Amino acid sequence: MFFFTTEARRKMKDDGGRISENGIRIILCGLCGKKIPPCPPWLRGKKKDKNMQEPKDILKKVKKLEITTKHLVEGLITGSYHSIFKGQGIEFSDIREYYPGDDVRAIDWKVTARLNHPYIKEFIEERDLRVYFAFDMSASANFGSNISKRNKAFEIVASLMFAAVQNNDNVGMFIFTDKVETYIPARKGRKHILRLLSKLVSFTPDSAKTDLKSSLIYISKVLKRRSIVFIISDFFTEDFSKPLRIMKNRHDVIAVRIIDERERQIPDVGLIELEDEETGEQILVDTSSEDFREKYSSLVNQKDDELKKTFRKVKVDLVNIVTDEPYEVRLKKFFKTRLIKLVR
Repeated sequence: MFFFTTEARRKMKDDGGRISENGIRIILCGLCGKKIPPCPPWLRGKKKDKNMQEPKDILKKVKKLEITTKHLVEGLITGSYHSIFKGQGIEFSDIREYYPGDDVRAIDWKVTARLNHPYIKEFIEERDLRVYFAFDMSASANFGSNISKRNKAFEIVASLMFAAVQNNDNVGMFIFTDKVETYIPARKGRKHILRLLSKLVSFTPDSAKTDLKSSLIYISKVLKRRSIVFIISDFFTEDFSKPLRIMKNRHDVIAVRIIDERERQIPDVGLIELEDEETGEQILVDTSSEDFREKYSSLVNQKDDELKKTFRKVKVDLVNIVTDEPYEVRLKKFFKTRLIKLVR
């Protein structure tokens, strides 16, 4: 649906209908809606390629991600993460004396009888988990009223990756648009995480479109061993329930949806031009029309309900994260809720 996937080319501020076209500020006439011509090219100067990034800029971004997410990784998420995503089994480690508070189920009765004193068996968890992040790099992620959905997603992924590496898990990544454009197999270690994040923040996609269905089919074919798969996206895409169900049957899948409130509620700013970042389609709408705003809001709510129903039907956890809110609040709530489910 067009309205659900459109974005204003600039933040929709109360600024008299100013928008942007190809990076150039233009103004729509408040009476007729026509564009007031921009400055000629020779006055604007030469435009830099915004996709080019210097290596030092990439390193700065990765370092900033590590610093920004450090407090969250060292806090509740690391402990909750370890409790929720268990290893594949346990391995015998040692025998020691029993102390009050120890689990009585771990008592080694043969040793206890021989030594006439209670002893317990100690085990260590085998952490051979594979955690994958499927990251949506389509053009719709560029949008954001204060912070772009993509930058918000970077922080979330970095937090979860560092939590995984602290638990000695293997971490891998898929970057997708209307197809999977990059796949990096899961490995352990901080250096590997930094490599993944460097790739992520410097990546320039070949396509602007989204096709989650074909991407999930590809990922399911590649992942032979059971893994934890985080899908990071705004989920502005066609039906993907069938491949998601197939993936869920083999893997532990968690959907992390990035939302910007400005996509959900259009302010009254008069005539404004909207453009679909993925297709380039443009329309001129009158946001002062209450009927238009109500229909838009109704359509957004309808799509929300359909998406929730899809995830509920295939039993995949959905975490909604809003760009203007601290993401750690939602993540902590998710981990807490999931831990309660496991205990039950």
